[in-house]
Parts: sequence; C-alpha cells; structure tokens
Amino acid sequence: MAKTENVENIEKVEEVVEKKPKTASKSKKAKKEIKVTLIRSACSAKPNQRKTCEALGLRKMNASKVVEDTPAVRGMIFTIKHLVKVEEI
Repeated sequence: MAKTENVENIEKVEEVVEKKPKTASKSKKAKKEIKVTLIRSACSAKPNQRKTCEALGLRKMNASKVVEDTPAVRGMIFTIKHLVKVEEI
C-alpha cells in the first residue's frame, strides 16, 4: 500500500506543478524610474558635484536622463539637488 500512496502523492505534486502560474523573472519586473533634468549649470559647482552630474549623464543645461530609482542614484541626486529637477515616472 505504501507504493500506491506514493504514486498518489506524486500525481498530486505533478498536478500542482502543472497548475502553478509562471512568475516573471527578476529582470522582467517593472522597475521604478525617475527623470532627472539639469536646470542649473554645474560649471561653478564643487568638483564632486560636477562629477556627479557627469556620472548621471547630465552634460548640458536642460538635459534629461531617465535612470533607475535605486538608493545609489538617490544619493547622487541628493548631492546635486540644487542643480536638478526630479520627476517620478
């Protein structure tokens, strides 16, 4: 009888596996993004602030970049908060 119980359990597991919805992988999840626009010139800013603008890809006035919303990017934006405008997408 142990074999028949084992076979029944295997059949139940197979049914559950077949019915299990496929989940999206981590890379396919919707990521939050923010739009950063340079509204003031960085030429008279401190060197670390100029480098932060360059790292975000903001090279000219009114240049905009859409970047992923991560703690690292938030820290960069905090460094140059007086030079940029931030919009959540």
